Amino acid sequence: MSTTPQATLPFGVLLRVFLRSLFLQASWNPKGMQNLGLAYAVYPALAALYPQGPAREEAVRRHLVFFNTHPYVAAAIVGGVINHEERIARGEETPDKVVAFKAALMGPLAALGDGFFWLSLKPATGAVSAALVPLLGVWAVPLFLVLYNLVHLLLRVRLYRLGLTLGDRLVEAVARANLPARGARLRAVAAASAGGVAAWLAVSFGANAGGLYAPLLAAGCLALGVASYVLVSRRVPNYVVLYVAAGLACVAGAFL
Repeated sequence: MSTTPQATLPFGVLLRVFLRSLFLQASWNPKGMQNLGLAYAVYPALAALYPQGPAREEAVRRHLVFFNTHPYVAAAIVGGVINHEERIARGEETPDKVVAFKAALMGPLAALGDGFFWLSLKPATGAVSAALVPLLGVWAVPLFLVLYNLVHLLLRVRLYRLGLTLGDRLVEAVARANLPARGARLRAVAAASAGGVAAWLAVSFGANAGGLYAPLLAAGCLALGVASYVLVSRRVPNYVVLYVAAGLACVAGAFL
């Protein structure tokens, strides 16, 4: 048990903090949301930085206030909290700085994490794995788990290190990572994979049902999906896209 404050933290303590941050939402509650998980995660660092007594108790209490963000990008805030607490323990800044740091970043990083992980990475890895079901069968399931968790865990480690080393300046580093642009590319991969799955299903089911034109129908569906994506990306009104799709469906029904 620490009796004197430390200016820097050993690797073992930093590793314990990171591993604990994986359970950020285990004590989620309606009032403080992720506050108990955050306090649990950073406690090994606080115990190493502050001697047992009022100083440590005050440090714990300032991390029991309301906290809520995306659970993956929270690693950046956890690292930044440790960076600030080290400076507070050295007497280089006041405790209100770390409170302001958390309050300023938890909202923007939540939106960034939702857009990249929930709306981009998960659909992309799911669509790619689904597209490979004809080749891999049930092994597509562990493939999805490996792809998704490999990316998400590596990003967690990277964000944690940025928070530890940069503190307030991690905002610039996260901005340079340009997660929204990466997310857009992942969504394109998801759309292409989903189109491939649709085409395969059309050919497979059509052939089994005796449909001679199933390959042409599948190619048409894929082409329509690509055309719709291009039209929507160029801000063509949705009703125009729907009219085009309905017209092509009528033509296909008449001749096929």
